[in-house]
This record gives sequence, structure tokens and C-alpha cells, in this order.
Amino acid sequence: MWFFTLICYIAILVQVIFITVSIAAGLYYLAELVEEYTSYAKKIIWWMNTIITVLYILLWIFEDLPTSMTVCGILAQLCHFVILSNFPFVAFTSPFFIISVIFVVINHYLAFRYFSSTYHPFSEVIAYFTLYLWLVPFALFVSLSANDNVLPTLAERQDIDVVSNYLSKRNKKYGLLTLFTYAKESLLPIRTKKGF
Repeated sequence: MWFFTLICYIAILVQVIFITVSIAAGLYYLAELVEEYTSYAKKIIWWMNTIITVLYILLWIFEDLPTSMTVCGILAQLCHFVILSNFPFVAFTSPFFIISVIFVVINHYLAFRYFSSTYHPFSEVIAYFTLYLWLVPFALFVSLSANDNVLPTLAERQDIDVVSNYLSKRNKKYGLLTLFTYAKESLLPIRTKKGF
């Protein structure tokens, strides 16, 4: 019986590896789409944020959830609206980005505390986490790489023009797509074409 148990653990490990690779490929594809269609991505994230805000209000009206959960969630969505005003440029040191990250942590804490003390079916719990807590922050996380290929509009120093500033900094990209491209180039084998 121990052999079959060992086989089950190996199968679970293989499934986790396949799921991880699939998620990474999906993230890479989504990051490429966001880079290619930045204005559409902003509109989609704005509508997602609007719908989630309305869903928070409906949740507050129709369900008996703690007021702190819904108010904190609505405040987080308002922070996301402010972050979207400068899309695709997201400054990690901006106060609204930091407040939004703090709200994500607080919302998760409040949700874990509530759902651990009150019984709800698993489908309701996962629906709450997926729609209310993960959808918009995940979309903003994927869109962080959108400003990697946007043309510059302002030089940091006044003595350097825009083109010189762009050319001096263009090799320093830090984003989700850059991370995935680096992982693809360093982990996957490179196929060479045969010249016949």
C-alpha cells in the first residue's frame, strides 16, 4: 500500500508543476496583451473596478456581512480608481499605491476572520475572495509591465532631452513581462534553425 501512496504524491507533484507552468504562461500572455492594448486594458480594469464597487454596495444591502469588511473593500476600490488615473504609469512609492496594498492585507485579514468564525459554503467563500479581493488587484498586478514599452514624455533631469534619457534607460526594465522573458530565456532551451 505504501507504493501506491508514493505514486499519489508523485502525481500530485506533477500536477502542481503543470498548473504552475500553465498559470505562468497565462500571466505571460495577459502581460503581452496589456502591453499591446494599454488603453483597452485601462477601460477593462476601470469597468471591473466599477462592477466590484457596485457588488460591494449590493453585498452591504443584501447580505449580513460586517460593515468593516464592506467599507474597507469600497475604500480599496476607490484607491484603485486613483491608481488608474495615471495608468499605465504606477509609482510604487505613491501614497495611493501603498494604501491600496495595505487595504489588500486588511481585507484579507477581515475576510479570513469572518469566514473562519461564520459558516459559509466553500463556493461562497471562494466567490468572495475571487471577485471582491483578487480580481482588480490581480489585473493591476498584471498591468504593471504595461509601462515598460511606453514612449517617454518627460526627462528626469532638465539638461538631458527626452530621447537621450530614453536611450540611456531603455535597458533597465523592471516589470512582470521582463521577469517572464528573462525566465523564458534562461530556463528554456534555445532551438537553433538548421541552414540547409
